[in-house]
Amino acid sequence: MRLPTIGGDPAKIDEAKATEMLHYTIDHGVNYIDTAYPYHGGTSEKFLAKVLQNGYREKVKLATKMPSWLVNSQQDMNKYLNEQLARLQTDQIDLYLLHGLGRERWQKLTQLNVIDWLENKKKEGKISHIGFSFHDEFSAFKEIIDSYDGWTMCQIQYNYMDANYQAGTRGLKYATSKGLAVVVMEPVAGGRLAINPPKQIQTLWTQAKTKRTQAEWALRWVWNHPEVSLVLSGMSTLQQVEENINTAEHSEPPTLNRQELTLINKVAKKYQQLGFAPCTKCRYCQPCPQGVEIPEIIELYNQYYASSRNPEIKTKYKKQIAPEHQAKKCIRCGKCEEICPQKLPIRQILGNAAFHLEQSG
Repeated sequence: MRLPTIGGDPAKIDEAKATEMLHYTIDHGVNYIDTAYPYHGGTSEKFLAKVLQNGYREKVKLATKMPSWLVNSQQDMNKYLNEQLARLQTDQIDLYLLHGLGRERWQKLTQLNVIDWLENKKKEGKISHIGFSFHDEFSAFKEIIDSYDGWTMCQIQYNYMDANYQAGTRGLKYATSKGLAVVVMEPVAGGRLAINPPKQIQTLWTQAKTKRTQAEWALRWVWNHPEVSLVLSGMSTLQQVEENINTAEHSEPPTLNRQELTLINKVAKKYQQLGFAPCTKCRYCQPCPQGVEIPEIIELYNQYYASSRNPEIKTKYKKQIAPEHQAKKCIRCGKCEEICPQKLPIRQILGNAAFHLEQSG
C-alpha cells in the first residue's frame, strides 16, 4: 500500500520502480506479499499480477483482503472475491483476510454467515487459509478469535508506541496461545518511527552503544517478540527494501538487550509527551468530501509540536497545503473518523491544526 507513485497520486503506481523493488525483495528471500482491495486506489492487486509473472507467483505466499465494509450479502462476498482473483490473475489466494475487523463489523459479517462462506471457498480451492486484520480493542479481538476455530492467522498493528493499543501485547500473546500465526503491520507506525526524530528523541538515541537507523530500532523491537510470525513493512524506495532485508537477516529474537529495551521505553514515553497524533498515513480517510488533505495536515501538525512549535513549520504548511485543502475547510461531518483504523479524533486535530498553523503571526 506504500509503493512509489507518480505525481503523488496513490492510484498511479510507478510500475518500473515498484517492479524493481518487488523483484529484488523476492530474489532476496521475502516470500509473503500483502495487498488488499482498496490499496493504491484499487490498482495494487492488478499491479501485483504483472509483477508476479514469470515464476514469481510460485515463490510467494499471496495475501489479500475482503473489503468488509462494502459487504452486505454473500453475493457481495462472491463478487469481490471473483474480482480479486481476476485482478491477481490467480486461481487461488494463499491467505484471504477479513479486512479491518472490529466488534461491529465482525457482528455484521457473522450475521451474513461469513464463516460458512469462507469454508465453502476453501473447499472450492479458491482460498488456502483464512485470517483477519484487526483494528479495535482487546476484548473485541478475543471475541473474534474465540468465535472460530479455523483461523490460520491474524494481522495486528504493533510497534513500540502501540504496545498497549488495540490488540497490543495482550492480543499478540493471546493469539499465539490459540495457535494463530501473528502478522504485524505498522511496525514503524506508518513511517513515523523511521523519519528523523525531534531533538529530544535524538538525544535519547545517542545513549545507545550500538548505532542503528530509526527504522531498524522499530523493526528490531517487533522482532524481539518470539510470538511474532511475520512483520509487514510498506516500502517506497529500493533503499528501504535493501535496509529492511539487511535488518531482517539479524532478526531472530532476542535482537535487543535489556539496556536497549529500556532505552526504547524512554523513547516511547518521550514521543507520548510530545503529543504526537498516531496517524499512519494509511489514507483510508481520503478523499475527504471537502478536499481536506488530512494525512498531510496531521503530519505537519506533528512536526509543529515535535519542533517545539517552530514557526518555520507554519510557513512549510502554507507552502505545501493549498488553501482549498487546508484544515479550515473541514465541516466536521465525521466521515473520516468513521473509517479511520486508529479511531483518531480527526475533527479535533484538524481544528487544532487550523488554529495553530493557519492563523497569521
